[in-house]
Amino acid sequence: MKTERMYPAVQITKKGEISLRSGHPWVYEAEITGIEKPEKLTDGCLTDVLSSKGRYLGTGFYNHHSKIRVRVISNNTNDTFDEAFFERRLRHAWEYRKTVMGEDVSCCRLIFGEADHFPGLTVDRFQDILVTQTLSLGMEQRKQMLFPALFRMLREDGQDIRGIYERNDVAIRKLEGLEEGKGFFPLDGVPTPESTVTEITENGIRYGVDFENGQKTGFFLDQKYNRRAAARLAPGKRVLDCFTHTGSFALNAAQAGAEHVCAVDISADAVQMAESNARRNGLEGRMSFRQADVFDLLPQLAHEPGANFDYIILDPPAFTKSRQTVSSAARGYKEINLRAMKLLPRGGYLATCSCSHFMTEKLFCDMLRSAAFDANVSLRQIEARQQAPDHPILWNVPETNYLKFYLFQVV
Repeated sequence: MKTERMYPAVQITKKGEISLRSGHPWVYEAEITGIEKPEKLTDGCLTDVLSSKGRYLGTGFYNHHSKIRVRVISNNTNDTFDEAFFERRLRHAWEYRKTVMGEDVSCCRLIFGEADHFPGLTVDRFQDILVTQTLSLGMEQRKQMLFPALFRMLREDGQDIRGIYERNDVAIRKLEGLEEGKGFFPLDGVPTPESTVTEITENGIRYGVDFENGQKTGFFLDQKYNRRAAARLAPGKRVLDCFTHTGSFALNAAQAGAEHVCAVDISADAVQMAESNARRNGLEGRMSFRQADVFDLLPQLAHEPGANFDYIILDPPAFTKSRQTVSSAARGYKEINLRAMKLLPRGGYLATCSCSHFMTEKLFCDMLRSAAFDANVSLRQIEARQQAPDHPILWNVPETNYLKFYLFQVV
C-alpha cells in the first residue's frame, strides 16, 4: 500500500530524473512537468520530487523565483525534516571538519552549501566569529532554527564562539526573491560583539579579517594549504604576488624565507590590509606593496629596471561566473599567465590558479598549454592541487569542484 506523503509534489522530465538519480540535487524550472497538491506549494516549502511515472526521487526546498526550482536535501522517504534532522546535519558537518582539519578547525569553512546538504548556505569560522552567507530561500526561512543550533553545538563542544555575522550583501539573493543586507544575527543572551574585525592565525601567520567589508565573508579559506605548498618554493626567491588581496600568499612566501616579496592589488583597501598584516607579523622589512592593475603591470614590468622576479604567483578573482563568459575569461587567464611566463627567467617558478568552476580543469590546462606555447617555454609541473578539504568536493555535484591550483617551473 502506498504511503500518503504530507508534502506537495512536482513531477519532472526524464533528463531531470537522471540528474537526480546520479546525485545532483537541483531541479530546474524547465524540468518540471506537473504539480500535485498545488494549493500547498509555497516558496520555501518542502516538496517531493517524482519521476514521470510517480516514483519518489527526493524532497527539497521549492522556490518559483529561482531557475533552480527545487534544491533537494534528502532522497530518503523515512526522513522527517524537523529540528533534530537539521541538527544531525550540522553535527555531521562539524565532525567532518574536526577530522579533516585537525588543529586548523578554529579557522575553516564549517558549512559548504550543497556539499554538506545545506543548499545555498555558507558558514565560515574565523576563530571566535562565524560568518554566514545565505543564498537560498529554504535556508533563509530556517536560519532562526539553524544558527542558534550551530552556535549551541559549538559551545557545547568547548568552542569559544562570540557571535554570528551575516554577509547577505550579494546580488544573487535577488534571484531567490531575497533582500540584501548584513549584520550580526541576534542570539538570545549573547551580547553583540562591538567590532567587525577579528584576528585569525593560518599557517602560523596572523591576519586581521574585516568580515563586514572584506570580499565574500572576509577571507579566502580555500587556499590555506595551497599557500603552504607555494611557500615551500619561496626561500631565497624574489617573489611577485599578483591579486594579493589580504597578502596571504605574499606573507606565506616572506615567512618561508623569500629574499623579497612584492604584493600587488588593484584595490587600495586590499593593499592597506596586506601592509597591515605584514606589520602584524614583523615581515614588512622583506616586503613591498603596489597598487596596480595586474593586466597593466605585467607588461610594464618587462621594461622596468630591477623587476627581476624568479617566482610569480597568480591568484586572480573568478573571471567568469557563467558559461556565457567562459571564452572571454579564458583570454584573461591566458594574458596574465603568458605575461608571467615571459617575465620569468628560465628556471623560474609559477603558481597559478582559477577559482571558477565554469573554467574547468581541461579548459584551464588547455589555456596554460597555449600560453606556454606562445611564450616559447615549457612547464615542468611540480604539483597540482585543489581547495582545502573543509570545502569538500562531491563528485556528482561539479559545482563543488571549482579551484584549480598548479605549481610549475618554467623551463
